[in-house]
Amino acid sequence: MKKIILALLLALLVVQGAGAAGTVETETEEIVLQWWDWNPSMKERNEAIIAEFEAKNPGVTVELSTYATSEYWTKLRIQANQRKLPDVFTMSSGYLEEWANAGLLMELDDMIEKDDLFDTFYKSIFDAGKSISGTDSYYAIPFALVTTVLYYNKDHFDAAGLSYPDDSWTWDDFTSAARKLTKDTDGDGKIDQWGHWFYGRYAHIEPWVYANDGALLTPDKRFAPDANAMAALKMLTDLVLVDGSAPSQKEMSALRQQDVFPQQVASMWVDGGWNIDNNRIVAGDSFNWGIARIPQGPAASTKIGNGWPDYYAISPDTKHAEAAWKFAKHIAGEGLAISDYMAGKIPSYKALAEDEGFADPTKQPEEMDLLIMQAAEELRSSFTLGWSEWRGYAAAETLGLNGLIDAIINGEVSFDEGMKEGAEGINSVLARYYK
Repeated sequence: MKKIILALLLALLVVQGAGAAGTVETETEEIVLQWWDWNPSMKERNEAIIAEFEAKNPGVTVELSTYATSEYWTKLRIQANQRKLPDVFTMSSGYLEEWANAGLLMELDDMIEKDDLFDTFYKSIFDAGKSISGTDSYYAIPFALVTTVLYYNKDHFDAAGLSYPDDSWTWDDFTSAARKLTKDTDGDGKIDQWGHWFYGRYAHIEPWVYANDGALLTPDKRFAPDANAMAALKMLTDLVLVDGSAPSQKEMSALRQQDVFPQQVASMWVDGGWNIDNNRIVAGDSFNWGIARIPQGPAASTKIGNGWPDYYAISPDTKHAEAAWKFAKHIAGEGLAISDYMAGKIPSYKALAEDEGFADPTKQPEEMDLLIMQAAEELRSSFTLGWSEWRGYAAAETLGLNGLIDAIINGEVSFDEGMKEGAEGINSVLARYYK
């Protein structure tokens, strides 16, 4: 009997050993990750980033597919519908809420905590994504942040005898400067230097709303600007309709919106930091210019910025979660160089943001550190389901907020009437997404 029992134990050990060997073999099989990206101009550089990652991680191969933005989302949605998403893929703030709530993005909370990721990445940028998703979890790892700033022409300020904008500026300081900077420089009876330039574009409008601690939407996603938001919108439209220190939208239709400031048609302008790159190209060193924080409104007690990240997300159906996470961290952080970023885009990886190359002292503006400061502060945006529709950038039954602001400053409708009618149209869009 003892011999029989011993034989059975030996046989069991052999079976267990075979099973263990099989497990080891499975774990040492080559892992292939699929990565989809939307930036063809980065394809060659991304291939080099992949090569570096593969060299550090033997047994892992990354296959890159790059598509232009115009076709990227169509192809990605097809893959999502078939539950065949790539392991890692680029994700936009504009779609984060939709994809997170549809269960198409892996929740990253445990991995972030395990790796103490906020020691090396800006937590504020991750939190901006959490706010956009409308959840209590993190669903993507940001690799870049854009914030909005006030661009100003230093030469125009000097000629007018005005001090440059700084953190102490109020809205009264801003509107007063805009009036003084508005000039008919050639005496032909027409304004050719405007104090400020804006139209209904989101990056022109929303920074002022948040700088006054305002909200365009209610918590249940209805368009109902609160008193602080309405004050911001009224202040802006009055620049055109009352002060005459900013042009109507139709008066600037012959120029690309991003060229009005670098061509010195306007002395001030609010838009995303990414326009630093275009300013350098269009303006060169033809005049001196800088960037400042959007002046804080009278209702704000703390500094609130307008910003949103670009991300990498991981498929919830990936078979290689650990490898995908490791790769996502690599392409969002240590695998990148500061030269991979368009001027004005802020790395979410602290070491890159603190790289001396970020604030190149040989190029304007000299206030690049402002972007880093804003990256560590509270950031808000209005991205929702159907954002492009209610904002007015896609086919909808309404012109959206963009068209509404343009109609007001073009004199086609009064402020009060426009806001009332516009709210009805905008809410008809939001009601289709939020039942």
